[in-house]
Amino acid sequence: MQRDPLVSEIMTAYAGLTGLSPADPSPQRYLWTDAFAVCNFLGLYQQTGDKQYRHLASLLVDQVHAVLGRHRADDLRSGWISGLDEQDGAGHPTTGGLRIGKEMNERGPEDPFDEQLEWDRDGQYYHYLTQWMHSLNRMSVVTGDPSYNNWAIELAKTAHARFIYSPGGRGQKRIYWKMSIDLSYSLVSSMGQHDPLDGLITYSELQATARKYSGQSLRPNLSQDLSAEIADIAKICTENSLITDDPLGIGGLLTNALKIAQLVIADNFIKPDLLETVVVSSLIGLDSYAGGTSLKLPADYRLAFRELGLSIGLAGAQRLKGLLEQYPGVFKKREFVQSPLAHLESLMQYVPIREKINSFWLNPKNRQSATWMAHRNINMVMLATSLAPEGHILL
Repeated sequence: MQRDPLVSEIMTAYAGLTGLSPADPSPQRYLWTDAFAVCNFLGLYQQTGDKQYRHLASLLVDQVHAVLGRHRADDLRSGWISGLDEQDGAGHPTTGGLRIGKEMNERGPEDPFDEQLEWDRDGQYYHYLTQWMHSLNRMSVVTGDPSYNNWAIELAKTAHARFIYSPGGRGQKRIYWKMSIDLSYSLVSSMGQHDPLDGLITYSELQATARKYSGQSLRPNLSQDLSAEIADIAKICTENSLITDDPLGIGGLLTNALKIAQLVIADNFIKPDLLETVVVSSLIGLDSYAGGTSLKLPADYRLAFRELGLSIGLAGAQRLKGLLEQYPGVFKKREFVQSPLAHLESLMQYVPIREKINSFWLNPKNRQSATWMAHRNINMVMLATSLAPEGHILL
């Protein structure tokens, strides 16, 4: 992997703009964006060997926990959202979950629901939490420090216990899309289309890393075992269509397909048949998206971070094709109706979209548009990920 100087430039600027480095007393932390940023810093460290990037990743993790693991400054409550005291909270910063980082405070349990306003209100998103779990796990893998994996598993256990529910107390389980800051009530009860898949893959990733560390001990830590949660969420995955024409959603599916393949190769995934479903769903979505006019619109009518999510996923699809060709025997087992490689061959026709998206948003004029500036931080980080995706897409 060769270092892209622009990625370093973008991430250094991001660190300054959001109050990470130099440190600001009131930093701007947002969980989704910061999850990708951690992976970007780790990718830069792996590419260059420069420890400053590893240090920035570590600083960002600590700052996210110190800000989003605690109550807001405009809240009557204070301290860790888990309710732990200062010392225990610092040792277990993810036990209460992590806030989104929205500008407005959350809606109270008795306040009326306003769909438009809800987008600007704080709380907790399940799919943001799974992104952060992945980033923490990457920290463990890259640095060799198991504490990050421990925090990720503590977050997974909390998220699973609070977000997963059975409507009416029985029947098929579901996942709340958004919950309150302290996880005491739901803010949006509908389920994100890909949340069960995200959860299953991420739990499996954390479990695989934890097993590497527990293998170093004669007494494995049972509190770090996610087998029950994995079995539970795997059942939810069977009931949900994954097909979408949203570019960020398609990109997420393609990235997840690569993650599944990596887990299957290492024999750490209980539903290998999902790989074919995810690849086919991605292909159907790409057929629809590519047939539209979205990529022909001017910048003011486009959302960069959503398109860049697709670009990241297409990079994952290219890596996935290489893995399937490298391990043909693993993916010709009875779990697959047809080898996922056959579907990927069809999908490769859409890879040029990746260059089209990157080139458009690398144009300085397009990065001056109102839509870019309105979401500048997330756009910056996703562009950096798209240019150098390895830190994010690999396990």
